[in-house]
Amino acid sequence: MRIALAAGGIVLAGTLAFTAAAVLAPPHRPPVPAAGSDGPVFRETLQDRVRRLPRDHRAWARLGLQHIEQARITGDPSFYPRAEQALDTARRLAPRDDAVLTGLAALAAARHDFAEAVRLAGRAVAANPSGVTAHGVMADAKTQLGDLRGAEAAVDRMLALRPGVPAYTRASYAAELRGDLAAARRHLHEALADAFAPADVAYCRHYLGELALRSGDLAQARQWYGKALEALPSFTPAMAGQARVLALSGDLGAALRRYEAVTARLPLPQYLVEHGEVRLKAGLPPDWSLLEAQTRLAREAGVLDDLTLAEFEADHGDPARAVRHAEAEYARHPNLVAADALAWALHRAGRSREALPYARKATATGWRNALVHHHRAEIERALGLRPASKALEFNPRFDPALPALARFS
Repeated sequence: MRIALAAGGIVLAGTLAFTAAAVLAPPHRPPVPAAGSDGPVFRETLQDRVRRLPRDHRAWARLGLQHIEQARITGDPSFYPRAEQALDTARRLAPRDDAVLTGLAALAAARHDFAEAVRLAGRAVAANPSGVTAHGVMADAKTQLGDLRGAEAAVDRMLALRPGVPAYTRASYAAELRGDLAAARRHLHEALADAFAPADVAYCRHYLGELALRSGDLAQARQWYGKALEALPSFTPAMAGQARVLALSGDLGAALRRYEAVTARLPLPQYLVEHGEVRLKAGLPPDWSLLEAQTRLAREAGVLDDLTLAEFEADHGDPARAVRHAEAEYARHPNLVAADALAWALHRAGRSREALPYARKATATGWRNALVHHHRAEIERALGLRPASKALEFNPRFDPALPALARFS
């Protein structure tokens, strides 16, 4: 599960590359002297601005985006209600403004309501066809809805309007889903060449590490994660990448120590499941209590995420419950990741014949994902078919005992 509202431009399962990080300051940042000023000139925060100009609808919209970004950075879903309040204020002031509509679309995407995100992003694009951020939200949401052609069209529009980190990173992900890893790497290098903010540089280097990891090149992955942390030492996703490399290299003790640091900083469900699986691999009991707490908090904040629960229950819990969650997720978001989750849940529940069409859909685009192909092979084997497993061909370091490490992060 790639939870990307990341620096270059993705929340969530799959890869969503939207972010406001490059243009928004952290909330509650104290005033600082403006660069080059001779006197006590201060740069106001968005909170200061909306207090001073309460009818500035774009400031309210930017504040909403800022809260969404803080939810990504901290893993704290309580920022979503704050984002909703700010964006509702913006909507009351200017319901047809493209920046307001884009902010509302971003919030819908952050909460996994991708159909609503597409609707709102479409209204934003109609109001301002040159709004690159709205096209980005459109691309992310259509990817999650399984409309890969529509997503690529939105990415192409971004590249035509403003080639840069947000556009190139999305183009990379689209290429990866087609199985074109050369293009995926090329686009990430284009993004890296365009990046200048430390967060954007770290983001691009991190996902170059992810591509290397999913291809089984642990040395290259380790190098890219290290370079990401050189750019931004606090970039937790790269720390998690280092933990994956250690685990897949067999150094479970070091991997566990790294995961403890990662989950203490950013207790995202993805990292918590990875940590638990490495503990199991090391012969230690996992503790899923924090995972349960985080999923409950997300649900209370309005996040619809049956995917995480479907994957977790299929691998570590109740297969029947996994099927219920996977069916709910696929009904809302019939994408490749949801198809794989439903296939695996059905197989684990003893319903392999029903699972096979979903496994075939998950592998139909050429996506070189070892875990997805492993799932299809296991389903085919259970049905007495000759599995054409390509898992180890795509990733020689793939470990079926550590499935979460092969998912997008």
